[in-house]
Amino acid sequence: MKAPDFNLPDQNGQTHQLSDYAGKWLVVYFYPKDSTPGCTVEACAFRDGRDELLARGVEVVGISKDSVASHAKFVDKHELNFTLLSDESATTIQAYGAWAEKSMFGKKYMGILRNTYLINPEGEVVKTYKKVSPKDHYRQILTDLEQLQG
Repeated sequence: MKAPDFNLPDQNGQTHQLSDYAGKWLVVYFYPKDSTPGCTVEACAFRDGRDELLARGVEVVGISKDSVASHAKFVDKHELNFTLLSDESATTIQAYGAWAEKSMFGKKYMGILRNTYLINPEGEVVKTYKKVSPKDHYRQILTDLEQLQG
């Protein structure tokens, strides 16, 4: 499957598109909210493992509905070393299939699924991870990259 394109601002207000990553492996992960416990664990795992990913030629991009300002605070507070994109309209989130009905305390609402997509240098989604575990997810991606990249 061809990865859906995006055109979104990062934590510094600079716009990023899928084509910016052409020729590279890319991890695009969707998360519900900046500075919440699970999202912080996941972001810090990607931060701590970024050197291993870069050694394999892989970039990481996180996407949520949070604002550019919220992303900037999240990046600063946790010293994140990768790009966070703001999709306040949820257009890209929906295009990737990471937007769905959720339920908490019996109340139903629409929200972001904790899904990740591994995109190859040709712009194709080669692996989809649904409802990931924030703590162990990064290691799972590395294992799959070893198999996919040889």
